[in-house]
Parts: sequence; C-alpha cells; structure tokens
Amino acid sequence: MDKRRIAVIVAGIDQKYQSEILDGMKLSAAECGLDLSVFVSFIGTMENSGHDTGEFNIFSLPDLKTFDGAVLLTNTIDYPPVVSRILGDITEAGIPAVSVDNDVPGMLHIGIDNKTAMRRITEHFIHHHGFTRFNYISGPAANPESDDRLEAFLEVLSENNIDFDTKRIYRGDFRAPEGRAAVDYFLRYTPDMPQAIICANDVMAAAAIDRLAEAGYCVPEDIAVSGFDHSFERFDYRLELTTVSRPLKLSGQLACRMLREHFDGGVKERSRILDMKPIYSESCGCSNGGKTTIAELRAKNYSSYRQSGTTQYYLSRLNRLSSGLLGCSSFDQYITSLKIITQEMDPDEFFFCLCTNWNEDTFTDRRRPGKIKKSAEYSDYTEEMLVPVAYRNGTFLDIGRISKKQLIPPDDEEPGKTRYFVPLHFGDRCLGYMAIRAEKLSLHNVMFQAWCISISNSLENIRKLIILEYAVERLGRLYALDSFSGIYNRNGFVEAAEKKYKECVEQQRAIMVMFIDLDGLKGINDTYGHSVGDNAICCIAGILRDSCTRGEVYCRFGGDEFIVFAADYTGSDADALTRTIAEGIGIVNTSGGNPFELSASIGSVVAIPQKEQELFDFVTAADKKMYVEKQRKHSRYLKHSE
Repeated sequence: MDKRRIAVIVAGIDQKYQSEILDGMKLSAAECGLDLSVFVSFIGTMENSGHDTGEFNIFSLPDLKTFDGAVLLTNTIDYPPVVSRILGDITEAGIPAVSVDNDVPGMLHIGIDNKTAMRRITEHFIHHHGFTRFNYISGPAANPESDDRLEAFLEVLSENNIDFDTKRIYRGDFRAPEGRAAVDYFLRYTPDMPQAIICANDVMAAAAIDRLAEAGYCVPEDIAVSGFDHSFERFDYRLELTTVSRPLKLSGQLACRMLREHFDGGVKERSRILDMKPIYSESCGCSNGGKTTIAELRAKNYSSYRQSGTTQYYLSRLNRLSSGLLGCSSFDQYITSLKIITQEMDPDEFFFCLCTNWNEDTFTDRRRPGKIKKSAEYSDYTEEMLVPVAYRNGTFLDIGRISKKQLIPPDDEEPGKTRYFVPLHFGDRCLGYMAIRAEKLSLHNVMFQAWCISISNSLENIRKLIILEYAVERLGRLYALDSFSGIYNRNGFVEAAEKKYKECVEQQRAIMVMFIDLDGLKGINDTYGHSVGDNAICCIAGILRDSCTRGEVYCRFGGDEFIVFAADYTGSDADALTRTIAEGIGIVNTSGGNPFELSASIGSVVAIPQKEQELFDFVTAADKKMYVEKQRKHSRYLKHSE
C-alpha cells in the first residue's frame, strides 16, 4: 500500500469531540497507509483577538499541494473568514478532502442528522416532561451544525404552538466558559428562569449546570438541562446528562478509510450519515435505565487515574519548562534548556522551527538600517525555517534549516505516524512552529496547550532580550558615532582615546594629536548646496578611514573639523600621516566625481604628556597649528590673486 500524506485541520484538541475523532483517525492511519499531519490552533482561551490571529496562522503553514488529501474539522473553528480561507486553499490545491460534520459541497462528508437528533431531544422535553418555557444555549453563528440544531429546536416549538422569545437564545462558542456566561445572561436579562435549558453541546451544558448550582438552582428539580455529542460520559460529572450519543471515533476511522477508497479508485458514496441516539438521563429527570457494574466503575476509576497522572506529568514538566526557559538570558541558553526538557519528555519526534526573521525588531530592519518594516511582514512563515532543535527517536539531529514546504526532515518509516503542528507566536506575530509526535503521551489535554503557550511566551521573552541588546548597542553607536559620516563623534573620540592617553601619561610615551579643518565648506554650500557640502565632509571621513591604519583614533569633532589621536608617534610619523591624507585628498580631486576641489588645513603636535595636562590641551595646540597653516594658505591665495 502506497504511503500518503494527509493534512488535518482542527482547533482545540483538548476537547473530547476533537480528541475522539483524532483517536479514531490514529487507529486507522496505519491500515490505510496514511501519515497524518495535524495542524492545531488553540483559540478562544486567551480572550485576545491578536492571540487568536497568531494561532490561526498555523493553518497557512502547510503547502496543501504537497499533500495527498485532507481531513477538515472546520466546525471547531469559530471564525468564518478563516474557514473560507481554508476551504479556498483546499480547492486550489485540488486534493480530496473529508469534512467531518460540516457538509461542504464538492468534498467527502461524514456527519449525523443534527436536525433529527435535536428534534427528538426537544420533543422529549415537551411531550414526556410537559415543559413549555425554554431557554437555548447555541453554538456560534454561521456554524452549520449549530444552525441546524437551533433550527430544529425552533421548528419543534412552533409545531407545538409554544411561544418563544429569541432573547432567550444565547450564542456561545461550544466551550465551557460560554455555558457559564449563558446562565449569567439568563439570570440578568430574562424575566423569569425557564423550565428547561437545551444546549448545543455537552461542554456548555455541564458548565451551565455548575453555574445554576452556584445560583441556587437544582438540576433537574428546578431547571432541566440537555446537551449534545455525549462528550461527558457516565460518572464524568455530578449527574448524567441527557444528550445525543454519536460514534466520534468511528467518524475519524471512516475519514481515513474514505480517503483510502479515493486513492484506490473511488469512494462508494460522497456523504455518510452515522447513527445517533438520544440518551434521556438525570439532567432532564429521567432514569438512566440501567445499573452500573463494578467493572464499569473500575474502568472509569482507572481512566480518571490515567488522566490525573497525565495532568501531573504535564504540570511537573510545565513548571520545569517555565522556570528553565524563562530564566534564560540568551538564545544559546534557551536552546540548551529546551534540549534538556526534550530529552526528559522523550517524544518520538520534536522539531522546533523558527522563522528566519523571528528575532528581528518589528519596527526596524537591522539588515537595512533606517528601513521601517511593517508588522504584517512578520505575520507569516518565512520560506526557510531555522531548526535549532531536531529530535527523532532519542537522537538530536543537526538540521540547521529546512524549506517551509518540507515542514520536517523526511523519514523512511512505515506509514501510520501522527504528528501535531502547533504555532509559535506572540500575539499576531509569527515566530515559527513546533512539530511533535509522542506515541507514549496523549497531547489531547489542556496541559499540552499550556505547555505550548509557555514555550511561545518564553521565546518572546528571549526575542525581546535580543532586541533590547540590539537597541542598547544601537544607542551606544548613536552616542559614540557621528550618524552622518559614520566615524566617531566627540563622545566616541573621548571614550576611545582617553584610556590610551592616560596610559601614555603614566608610561611617559609620546602622543600625537592632529587637527584637520575642511577648507571652504561655506563656499561649497553656498555654490552647490548643502547636500554637496555634506559629501565633502564624508570625503574627509573616508580619507581618514583609509589613512589611519596604525590604531589611530579619529573623529568628526564638529561641523567641518576632524581630530586624530595616536600613541607612540614621532614627528616623522605625523608628517607621514599628513602626506597620506593630502594624497587621499588629491585622489578625490583627480577622480572628477565632485564639482568642488577638496582641500583641508592640518596641524599636529607630538609630545610626551605630563600629569597636569589634559588631552584637550593638545587638541587646542593642534588647532592653533592648523589655524597657522590655514592663514598661510590664505595668504598664498591672496598673493596669487594679485
């Protein structure tokens, strides 16, 4: 059987709905010859739109044209524009895709009859219990499953002539906090509490029951509640939920099998509707109709023990990770710490992939000083990705970097692998991604989500430290360098020359100070403009760079004045440097690149400095000599003019 690569798009794998479907896919991946790449976002947990934008970016990571097929759980993504983009990418890639629950035209589909299931729950509440006053907790708008369930609920009420105020509908997002928020909304804004609350899923129903209990309401005695999806199993909760049971694992298995059928020549049917079964239980006042066996209790206790053990494992690793990574003061320390944590957790594979621009300042491009970069330039993955940590089967690999299209280094193993790709980001800034395969440890829990967020936050901490170091370095350069000519300014000159000067004073070694003044700068500015005069200043700075090759310290002292300081110079050395500078000026003039003739007056002093003398005493002396030279040149010019 040929090996095929399948992209899986899903949000929130810590929820049981997503977890069971993924478990079903993992069960069938090997038998169907599939490698699964699960692209995961954790959304809605931070109540921060910027964070969600960064999470959604993981869905733009895969080049779907390099995959053989896809499985979509777009009903878990509560942002229609993102869903539209994903569907558009699938269509453009031209690959077969299975959509779970959302029936997308042109794609394979696995689902249930949401409307029939919700009708049966609502009819049970009306006909069996006699309820006539309802509130409803819905899923998000524009979610097909959510819309079908709400529509069926409203249809049944209408058929039974039950008046219903749409203000009694609360739009949630299928997550637990929205179940609590819905009850708060009902307590505050509805004139009276209902006899029953029907919920679009179990997670919101369970949270709503908790909040009702806090408000003093008993379920089902005061208010009956129902859920949907059967994601809270027996004994998971304070009471058993009236809900709709559905074969979630089978959905995942069938998704793999349908793709295999497609690869092998064609599927038998485009859409497969699975059986669903209403379960009428304690939350609506019905008996569960059966007795719990000792074996069932033991199995549940063991499952709870395993879940508790997994949570404790992640908590201990999360604490180690947080203290280890957040305590790092450099990127090298960070990577070393991350490798230690990786070895301790020992996943089957772990790839830590960073955008090549992950550590750049959002506002400046250090490769192009002065260039302002837009934050949008950092919101996507770069074409190449750095891989500072690559771990496979107990061994660290030296990868360096890979193409974004590769995602991870290739392997030659048998099919059936499931890898999870999660984003590295801070807010909407894309930093990279992690690719993880861990057969011995479940990643379908909230602690894994916390682990991923902690790594992203600690990486951002390192990025800010790097940028801060760069900013300090840049400020230092601004303090010490003349931003116009690029050589030292007066501050930089003092900082660089003072130490050498003091050594010469203590050791009684000779120093040389040279003062250089550009001739006729005002005339150049007046005749040709200040931009041409600026070029004359830069020409002198360039000549000093080329001429000072013995460790001299030179600077633009201000305006058109320059200073050179050197240790262990003789008068002959000073004369030689003066000639070299003059030759440089001559080369500039003969090049014909400027409309002016470059000229400078130079004065220098050589002496052994004494303790009572300051460096700038010699600067003043050199300035006086330069002035004498300038006057001499001016006198020659006047005689020549006559």
